[in-house]
Amino acid sequence: MSNLDFDDMLLELGELGRYQIIMYTLACIPVLFGAANSLTYVFTAGIPNYRCVVPECDSLSDPVYNTDWLEWAIPSKGKSATEYEPQYCERYVTNITTNIHPQCFSNIFTNQTERCYEWVFDHERSIVNDWNITCLENQWMLSFVGTSHFAGIIVGSGAFGALADRYGRKLMFILSIVIMSVSGIVQVFSNGYIMFVILIFINAFGTAGIFPLAFIIGVEMVGRKKREVTGMILNYFYAVGEALIALVAWMTKDWVQLQLIASAPALIFIGYYWILPESVRWLLAKHRNVEAKAIVYSVAKYNNVALSEELQESFDEVNCKVEAEAEEVEILPVIVSMSKSRKLVIRFIIVFFIWAVNAFVFYGLSLNATSIGGDKYLNFALVCLVEIPGYSLAWVCINKLGRKWSLAGSLLISGITCCLTIWVPADMHWAVILLFLIGKLGVTSAFSVSYVHTSEMLPTIIRSGGVGFASTTARVGALVAPFVPLLGQYVPFLPMLLLGGFAIVAGLLALKLPETRGIKLPERVIDAQQL
Repeated sequence: MSNLDFDDMLLELGELGRYQIIMYTLACIPVLFGAANSLTYVFTAGIPNYRCVVPECDSLSDPVYNTDWLEWAIPSKGKSATEYEPQYCERYVTNITTNIHPQCFSNIFTNQTERCYEWVFDHERSIVNDWNITCLENQWMLSFVGTSHFAGIIVGSGAFGALADRYGRKLMFILSIVIMSVSGIVQVFSNGYIMFVILIFINAFGTAGIFPLAFIIGVEMVGRKKREVTGMILNYFYAVGEALIALVAWMTKDWVQLQLIASAPALIFIGYYWILPESVRWLLAKHRNVEAKAIVYSVAKYNNVALSEELQESFDEVNCKVEAEAEEVEILPVIVSMSKSRKLVIRFIIVFFIWAVNAFVFYGLSLNATSIGGDKYLNFALVCLVEIPGYSLAWVCINKLGRKWSLAGSLLISGITCCLTIWVPADMHWAVILLFLIGKLGVTSAFSVSYVHTSEMLPTIIRSGGVGFASTTARVGALVAPFVPLLGQYVPFLPMLLLGGFAIVAGLLALKLPETRGIKLPERVIDAQQL
């Protein structure tokens, strides 16, 4: 064991022993808050129900959103003649010619409409209420909140991936949590839209590091037979964190309270600096073998394992060798070496495309969850919770079918169901929701498999940075996703056709990737080439 193979060490220490279970559970808890902060903007910048003030009928001191006379005074924006929903910024003109305040009857309103500049809101508070971001011409400002969020995710994913490879997984994990929490708290004190959008970017920057680093910490502390377990469980935490946002939003109906609940408690995780261990794989890759040895001895103690003399001697031999050489593995030469391999370049172009499509479809469906009819809080919770069976499907499939076929099959299921919604009759709303949820289940499974599959194709020294960069390319797809529904204003079936079509193409390309089930994690570029 002169090369100090950590996978071989874990066969002695236990691939998923008591120590790993405790530390991995601790690493998963912040993911609840990371997931919550990744989607709070759906409600903080959501559009509440609102309508024009009608002075002829409204109580000027305490107007109420829903009243019996709305259909007389405000035209409907509903697509169905049987479903009335008042328009946001138009009302019917009255035929009153005097200054005397009339009584509210249907005959005082004409069929002509006019623009209004005062509104009555329902029992929900978002930034729309606070800063009057109303009417169609201002809706781009709400969409731009999502754009700012995903821009922060893009920058943060790449930054924290690279920083974690240089400065360690633990330190960057804690830093990302602190940035997310502090910026989320400060958001509620925003004095206007511009400050809010800047803080959304900063919050997303921090949020972007939490899930990938928790995933890397989990993958690198367990044996190869248990890696998929760590990935799946982490995803369960993420799905629950997303769904909890719907619950908190429903209970509070106030964006300030929602954001504080999602952000403030996470500050307690600063204490992880004294609790969580650094990744042994990273320490070995950086030749910090003394620290790695101390952690391995702690793992052995907690797992009630007696280390063999061979393993202990191997540590001492390698330590002497490392101290004599005093060399540090550099990241850049590894990247350059990989870029010279045509096989690896093509492979990772496919991988990054698949990541972008995963995010494009995943967030395209998630962001539309509040617009598919019915209770928006319930719909959002269902679309989040369906991720759990999606992750479970991935868990079963990667063990039974392997990584490659699981990824391809999940994408194809999602793509086909998205496309099928185009041909569902308008009166079969339940069928649309069912296909919508199956599509989300499929792309969730694909996203989950991608984390495991990608990490198993990368050399150790750039594994965290590689997964971080893949996550960055995914956010490019997410950045586009909020604008896809706008195409439905021109061609109704185009959004679902785009989501489904890209998923099908990505699923077919996934068949070109290598199978990595049960292999040793590649330590060097040559190991990755041999997959």
